[in-house]
Amino acid sequence: MAEVSEDSREVPWHPRFAPKVIGHEAAEAHFAQAFAAGKLHHAWLMTGPKGIGKASLAYKFAGQVLGQKNLAQSERWIAARAHPDLFVLERQLNDSKPRKLKAEISVENARGLSEFFSHTSSGGWRVGIVDAADDLSGESANALLKLVEEPPPNCLLLLVCHNPGRLLRTMKSRCTRLVLKGIARPQVLQVVANLPLEKPLEHEALDMAVRLSAGSPGRALQLLSSDGAKAFDAYLKITKWNSSAIAGLSGRFGGRAATIDDFNLFADLLLNWVGEQAAAKAHAKLAEAHAKIAENIRLTNAFNLDRRQAVIAAISLVNDALKAA
Repeated sequence: MAEVSEDSREVPWHPRFAPKVIGHEAAEAHFAQAFAAGKLHHAWLMTGPKGIGKASLAYKFAGQVLGQKNLAQSERWIAARAHPDLFVLERQLNDSKPRKLKAEISVENARGLSEFFSHTSSGGWRVGIVDAADDLSGESANALLKLVEEPPPNCLLLLVCHNPGRLLRTMKSRCTRLVLKGIARPQVLQVVANLPLEKPLEHEALDMAVRLSAGSPGRALQLLSSDGAKAFDAYLKITKWNSSAIAGLSGRFGGRAATIDDFNLFADLLLNWVGEQAAAKAHAKLAEAHAKIAENIRLTNAFNLDRRQAVIAAISLVNDALKAA
C-alpha cells in the first residue's frame, strides 16, 4: 500500500496549481519586462506578508522562464513536481511516525540545489525556488549564499521570504528585491471563493475571514477553519462588557476542544488590532496594553499556563486602556 502523504502543504490549492496570480499584476509585468529584455537578474528576493501569493508568483515566474517553447507543458510538469529543470528547496519531512515537517531547511538540501544548478539544463534554463528563505538554517543559508554570489549561467533563483530581516545582509544585497503587499479585499474574496475546498463556504464565515485577512488569502483560509478567529470576531461584536461576556469569551479556550493554535491565532489577531488602534489614535495606554498582552501570551505559552486567564487579562488590559482615553 502506498504511503499517504503526511505533508500538510500538499493540498489541491498548493501554489504550484494556481491558474493565475491575482493582485500582483505590476510585479508580473516587471519580471516579464526584465526577462523579455534579456536583463533578468539571477536572484530575486520576493518579500511580503505570508499568504499573499508570493509562492504562487514564484511558480508562475518559473513556468514563464522554463516554458518558452511550450508553456502549457511546462506548467503541467511544474504542477506534477516533474519538471527536470526546476528545483524546489523547502523543509522536508522527518523520519518519525507520524512524519512531521522539520523545523528548518537542512544544509544537505541546500547543497542539493547547488548540485542541481551545476548540471546542464534540458531547455536552456534552470530555476530554483526557495520556499521559504525564512526556514533556512545558518549552514544552509551560507551554502545558498555561495550560489547567489557565484551563479552559473542561465540559472534563476527565486527566494520567497516573509521576514527579510532574518536573512543574511550579504544575501539580500545580491538579490533583486520584489516587495509585495497584501491584496484588496475583493481580490482576497475572489481567490478564496474559487479554491477547490471540500465543503462549500458559509457566507458569514467567508465574510469574517476576508475582513480579518489583512490582504492575505492564505490568512483568510487559515481563519476559515479556526475557532480562534471566530472568538476574535465575537470579541469585536461585544459592545457591553460584564462578567458574563468575559466568561463566555474566555471559556472558548478551556477544555479539550480548545487548541493552542486557536489561542495563538486569537492572540495574534487581538495584538494586531490593539496595535492598529494605538497607532491610529496615538494612544499611549493602548500601546502599553499591547506590550503587556504580548508578554503575557509569551509566558502563557512558555509555561503552559491557563489560556482562559490569559484571555481575561488581555480583555481587562484593553478595556482599562480604552477607559483611560
